[in-house]
Amino acid sequence: MERNEARGRPRIGVVGLRRGLHMAEHCPRVGLEVVAACDLDPQCRAQAAPRLPGAAVAERWQDLLGTDLDGVILANDFDAHAEPAVAFLERGVHVLSETAACAGVEEGRRLIAAADASAATYSFAENFVFHPHVRLLRAAVESGEIGRPVLVEADYLHGMAPEAVDALVGDPAHWRGRIAATAYCTHTLSPVLAVTGARPLDVAAHTVDGDRPDSAAVLVVRLSTGALAVTRHGFLQGEPDSHWSWVSARGTRGLAESVRAPGERSWSLRVRTEAWAAPGGVPREEERTPPPLEIGGGVVPRADEGTVLVLEAFRATIADGAPPAVDVRAAVAASLVGVLGAESLAKGSAPVPVPDLGAAD
Repeated sequence: MERNEARGRPRIGVVGLRRGLHMAEHCPRVGLEVVAACDLDPQCRAQAAPRLPGAAVAERWQDLLGTDLDGVILANDFDAHAEPAVAFLERGVHVLSETAACAGVEEGRRLIAAADASAATYSFAENFVFHPHVRLLRAAVESGEIGRPVLVEADYLHGMAPEAVDALVGDPAHWRGRIAATAYCTHTLSPVLAVTGARPLDVAAHTVDGDRPDSAAVLVVRLSTGALAVTRHGFLQGEPDSHWSWVSARGTRGLAESVRAPGERSWSLRVRTEAWAAPGGVPREEERTPPPLEIGGGVVPRADEGTVLVLEAFRATIADGAPPAVDVRAAVAASLVGVLGAESLAKGSAPVPVPDLGAAD
């Protein structure tokens, strides 16, 4: 679909009005106009309607296919993004899809084929790639100051009571009750791939607690650069905040890692260069604090920076022809690590290859 510039702001539809409503309310900040939305849950529709003035609110994502849209945000169930993504791409509508991109290898192939064939684009709404601490880490790696990354780690953890975890992962009506313990890995894998510029070669998965195997998992991923990635995600206790993200890159010359601290400092980065690699033979260690992010005439709250930057990049892709910030191949690769991690568990934590679904033309 060629966008008519006379229309002004890109016209956006939103599928899923839980996480999607949060994203929709940030759209005006970056110059996106939400004109349509949908959710299967009538309560979600009722709550969203007054918060999205001027938007037509429907029940099914199929109801949006005939709407005059420039782009669509897919924020429906975790394991149900690929089908609507393909449908909208086939109609020339730009897609911004929440995680996961796909629920299997063949679904990933179809998604890549649809994106390649479409006049529109596919972008992955992986906000953790754009959180402040990950941006600082990426800059430290790209500057070369810690050398070549050889061990990259990432955590995405929730400190929740056991009964709350049971209610969530044991609910067959909720997507968390359908997915494997390894599946929700994109908040860790996508930052790893963005920081290293690598693709995953294979994954070996391990459950953390034999008595509660669905509560948390550790993934060990060999990267195409030769580096090793170790990611932890799920429900584990003891971090400074209940929804915890931490990233680290150990390089051949030093270390960069986000700070393990509550509140504001958790967005900062600790960088250490060893004495033998530092000017003057003195070890260098510092803590870097990200500057405030100002978009749309105001400062963006820290926890929303990743989401707002994802939306801003999506607007640039639609309106200016900028390439997707996280493209379809990176999205599928990160998602398949979680899918194939479940296969690794079934094989006693043996490594399972992650297929390369083809380079871009």
